[in-house]
Amino acid sequence: MSESIHPVDEILPISRLATLGLQHVLVMYAGAIAVPLIIGKALQLSPEQIALLISADLFVCGVVTLIQSFGATTWLGIRLPVMMGVTFAAVAPMLAIAKATPGLEGAQQIFGAVIGAGIISILIAPLVSRMLRFFPPVVTGTIITIIGISLMRIGINWIFGNPVGPTAPLVINPEHSAWLATTQAAGSAPPAGLNIAPSLPNPLYAPLLNIGVAAFVLISILLITKFVKGFFSNIAVLLGIILGGIVTAALGIMHFDKVANAPWFALVTPFQFGMPIFDPLLILTMTLVMIVVMIESTGMFLALGEMTGKKVDQAALTRGLRTDGVGTLLGGIFNTFPYTSFSQNVGLVAVTGIRSRFVCVAGGLILIALGLIPKMAALVESLPTMVLGGAGLVMFGMVAATGIRILASVDFKTNRYNALVVAISIGIGMIPLVAPNFKQWLPHSIHPLIESGILLTSFSAVLLNLFFNGTHQNTSAHIEASSQTETL
Repeated sequence: MSESIHPVDEILPISRLATLGLQHVLVMYAGAIAVPLIIGKALQLSPEQIALLISADLFVCGVVTLIQSFGATTWLGIRLPVMMGVTFAAVAPMLAIAKATPGLEGAQQIFGAVIGAGIISILIAPLVSRMLRFFPPVVTGTIITIIGISLMRIGINWIFGNPVGPTAPLVINPEHSAWLATTQAAGSAPPAGLNIAPSLPNPLYAPLLNIGVAAFVLISILLITKFVKGFFSNIAVLLGIILGGIVTAALGIMHFDKVANAPWFALVTPFQFGMPIFDPLLILTMTLVMIVVMIESTGMFLALGEMTGKKVDQAALTRGLRTDGVGTLLGGIFNTFPYTSFSQNVGLVAVTGIRSRFVCVAGGLILIALGLIPKMAALVESLPTMVLGGAGLVMFGMVAATGIRILASVDFKTNRYNALVVAISIGIGMIPLVAPNFKQWLPHSIHPLIESGILLTSFSAVLLNLFFNGTHQNTSAHIEASSQTETL
C-alpha cells in the first residue's frame, strides 16, 4: 500500500471486503430489524406488512451506509467506516403514534413525521457541526467510554434475555393467577389496576445453554485472536459467530423454517403504505429526536476519527450529520424510520483494527442484497441472539476501552477539573442504565432528551468542561489527541 493512501481510504481485495463487510452486517443485524418489528406489531400490521418494513429497513440501511462511507458529491458522507441503521431513539414517539392511530393511517403519520424531520435535519446539519469545538479529548473520551458501557447492556441481554417481556427474570405464580380468577368469578372484583407481581424464576431467563453458547463464542474469538495470524485474526468475531451458528444448529436451537418459506426476490418501492400524512406537531417531535440523534452521531464520528487516525473536522462532521438527515428522508419515503450511525460497529472497528471505509461499503451492498433477497435476510435473522451476545462482550467492551485510551491523553495532573468532568458525567450517564424509571415524574415532553445515557453524558461533559475549562484550547487539544491515538 502506498504511504500516501490513508488506511481509511485503502481498497482491500474483494474477498476480504466481502468477508469483513459480512462481519459488520452480522453485528448490526439484530438491532437493524428490531425497530420495524416493534413498530410493525404496535401498528397491528399483518405479518406480510411487517416483512415489508424489515425489507425496506435493510434496503435503506444499505443505501445510506453507501452514502455515508463511500460519499456522494461534496455534500454527503463522512467517508469513514460507518454502518447506518434505524435509531432506537425514535421508538418512543413512534410507539405513541401507533398506540393512538394503529393501522395504515398510523404508519402514514409516522412516515410523514420521518420525512419532515429528515428535511429539517438536512438544513440544520451545519449548525450542529459547529459544536465540534465543544468536544476536546476529556469530553470525547468520556462519551465514548459511556457508549461502550451502555452497549454492554445490549450484549448482556442478548445472552440472558431481556429484563421485561417473555424472557423477564420472573413470571407470575400460576397459583396466584388461579386465586385471582376464582375471586373474580365469585363476584369480588379487585380494585382497578390490580395486578399480580411476578415472583417465580422464569426458566426462559439466563438458561445455562445460553450462557454456554455465549461463552463458547467468546472463547473462540479469544483463541482465534491469540493463535491465528493475518486475515483470519481480523475476522475473529465473524468466525466466532459462524462457529456459534454451527453449534446452535447442531443443538437444534437455530432453525431454518423462515429461510425455506422466504421468497428469493422482493422489490422495495416508495410509499407502499400509502401517501404520508404530514402533521406539524409530529414532525416537530421527530425533529427533536433527530437533534438528539445528531448529537449522539457527533460522538460516534469523533470516536471513529480517534480510532482510525483520520481527523474529523467541521466540514466532515457536517457531511456526516447531513447524511443522517438524508437517510431519515429516504427512510420515510421507502416506508422505514430515522437513521443514525450504529455504535455496535464502532466496536468492531476497534477489535479488528481494519480502518478501511470500503469494508462498510461492502457491508452496505450486502444489506441492499438482504433487503431485495428475503431468503438471505431470513438466514442471517435465524442466528440466535446468545451467539451475538458472546461476540458483543468483546466488541462493546472495546468501545469503552477506546474511550479510556483517549482519556489517557488528558491532563489530570495539573488540571484537577478534568477528573470531575469525567467522574460526574459517567455517573450521570449511568442513571438510565441503573434506574430506567427515574423519569416517571418528569414531563413526558423531555423524556426523549433524558432517556439516553449517552446523551446525558454528552450534555454533562460538554457543560462541565465549559464551566471549568472554557473552549480556548479545545480545538488544539483535540487535534493533538487525534495525532497521538493509535488504532487499537
